[in-house]
Amino acid sequence: MGLFNFWKKKKNSSAQEAKKRLTMVLEYERKNLPPNFADRLKEDLITIFAKYNIFDISNIEVEIKRAESDTTEELWISIPFKE
Repeated sequence: MGLFNFWKKKKNSSAQEAKKRLTMVLEYERKNLPPNFADRLKEDLITIFAKYNIFDISNIEVEIKRAESDTTEELWISIPFKE
């Protein structure tokens, strides 16, 4: 069992590292974004996902949130499926 726990910890560590890198990239890119970026992105996503019946486009959410662990900001997108 100890061997499996070693791999599990390693995978979790790499996932955390990937999340940190993505957050850094998004934060860097956001510096030059217009104030209404989230609204414009949401409109584009609605246009794209309206083509597919399986998505609930009336509940698409796009937000720029502050990360829980530090002072960085994240792009948060939720595109739900229809029930």
